[in-house]
Order: sequence, then structure tokens, then C-alpha cells
Amino acid sequence: MSDRRPHSPGLLPSMVRGALGSPFKRAVSAGAPLPADRLVRPGARIEPGRLRSYARVCGFGQAGSLPLTYPHVLGFPLAMRLMTARAFPLPVLGLVHTGIEITQWRALPLDCRPELTVYAQELRPHRRGTEVVMVTEARLAGELVWESRSTYLARHPTAPDGSVARTDDHDRTANSVDAATATATAAATATATWELPAGLGRRYGAASGDRNPIHLSPLTAKLFGFPRAIAHGMWTAARCLAEAGTPDAVHVRIEFRAPVLLPGTVTFAAGDGHFAVRSRGRGPDAVERVHLTGVVTAPSAPRS
Repeated sequence: MSDRRPHSPGLLPSMVRGALGSPFKRAVSAGAPLPADRLVRPGARIEPGRLRSYARVCGFGQAGSLPLTYPHVLGFPLAMRLMTARAFPLPVLGLVHTGIEITQWRALPLDCRPELTVYAQELRPHRRGTEVVMVTEARLAGELVWESRSTYLARHPTAPDGSVARTDDHDRTANSVDAATATATAAATATATWELPAGLGRRYGAASGDRNPIHLSPLTAKLFGFPRAIAHGMWTAARCLAEAGTPDAVHVRIEFRAPVLLPGTVTFAAGDGHFAVRSRGRGPDAVERVHLTGVVTAPSAPRS
């Protein structure tokens, strides 16, 4: 399936469709069929004003290339169209963005017109439900220059007794990677403190187009079980990468671990290629909470 319009489709129709269709998607399973559709947008236009707003709210400075996370913003409306389609097996309401891997083989110029391709790669069992992997690719003159893999979790009981239905090789590998990342990020040194205003979600939503109600106000966030509005996970990821700085060719793996409540205060810690966002509650017995962990490495060779 191909979408030949260079403008990005609006997110609102997809959000409405997802809200209406989610209650009918109750029988969730990693064995469900996954649509094979690929949405392609050739020559995606980048609006300079929106790009400047995005760079400003995420902390990216002046540069001659797109922020590392911006192709995700360009492709997100296409991903939402796929995830809210009738044939998509998971309900979009309640989906939790659990992580993202981004590989960039070379920087994308500010005036580029990338071809975007978005598709659902796989469903896989998770100890808390079912996870889907959504892929976004960006090409210039036919060359794959940027790619992301986002994981979204639909939470549901995995067995009648609440136990994990099965553990596969992916689960074991992920657990070992998570343990190694936790060790490395625990040793990272705090280098910055960010005071996050209550309106951050609205500002990022205006710049990115992602106006999910859980990010906009305490009232709308409470409808979904949050005490206050929460920061977008992709804002937190982008802010980290802006703070850390990355080379033009890079691979980044980020795990979203806990929501960041707005307003709030968090610290950014980095060291040895790893980074994390943390916060600490008030009082002498307050414990530190980790909201995000990430690791930066060199990319592997691009696919042909």
C-alpha cells in the first residue's frame, strides 16, 4: 500500500479511529495475523517552522542536518494509520511505547525530501502482554539512510493464572541486555538537571503533531489513570540525544521505563556511551526512579 501525497497525514483522524475501534480488539495474542501493508510517502516535505519549533522544545541547537529523532516525527502519522486500521490486531488505546532503536548511516540535510516507509514487523509475546515492532525507514535517492524500530506493548494477562505464557530467545536476550544497561547507567554521572514545566506536553504536541491527551493536561491524563500529565517519551529521548550529542553515523537503543510527570524535575546522567534520566522523590526515605535508559554505539552496515 502506498500513500503518494508528500504532506504528512493528520493524526486526529487516526486517533479518533483508534479510540472507536479499540474496545472491539480484546482477544490479543502474539499469534494474531499482522497486516503486511507498507505505507510509503515519497518526497516527504519538512516544514521549516515546525522543525524549528521541534528543535527548540527538544534542545537541539543550530545544525545543518535534521535532529536524529525527527524522521520518527515525520513517519509517526503513517504508523498511526497502520496501528488504528481495522486489521491491526492490538488496540491503540492503552498501547505503551516501551522502546526505540534508531540507526542513522548518514545525516539527513535540512532541505531533504526523504521517502518514508512504515510497516509493522512482528508481534511477540511479552511477560506483561503482547508487543508489536513498528519500523520506519527513510531513504534519499533510494539509499537507506535512517531507520527506527519502535516497540509498543498491549498489556493483558498472559495466562489464566497470571504467569508468563512462554519465554523465548528474545526475552532471554532482552533480559541480559537490560541487566547490562542497568549496571552501566547506574554508574553514569549526573551532568544536567531539567525543570520541566506543566505545559511541556502541549508545546511538544504542537511541534510534533502528537497530541495524545495523556500529555496535555491533568484532567485528560487522569482519564487514563495518571495523576498528572506526563512528558512524551519521544521528547525525553530527543532531549537526551540533544544533550549528549551524537555523530552523524550512529545507533541508539532507548528503553522507556517510567513516565515523567509534569511539572517535574529530572536529572540527565551519562558515561561510557550510556545515558539515563532519573528523578528522586521528596523526603529522607525517597528512592531514585529511572525513567529512561539509553546506549549509543556505532551502526552496523546498512541493508541493501
